[in-house]
Amino acid sequence: MKPEAIVEKIRVVLPDAVVDLTDLTGTEDHWQATIVSAGFVGRTMLERHRLVMAALSEEMKGPIHALTLDARTPEESQK
Repeated sequence: MKPEAIVEKIRVVLPDAVVDLTDLTGTEDHWQATIVSAGFVGRTMLERHRLVMAALSEEMKGPIHALTLDARTPEESQK
């Protein structure tokens, strides 16, 4: 799956998201994502991950086989 499509899906639920993707295998199906968004403020890490995974639920059934997440608020990203 192309990185632009992943970012687009994430921005549906987190419009202000800054997304940095790394293709871990070169096959566009194993990704590491660092996502910074004010939409994570007040949410637990589990809630953050669930929000992103829900946005990519269809993609996780096929085009994406693995996704490692680092989900941070803007404040957390500056530490």
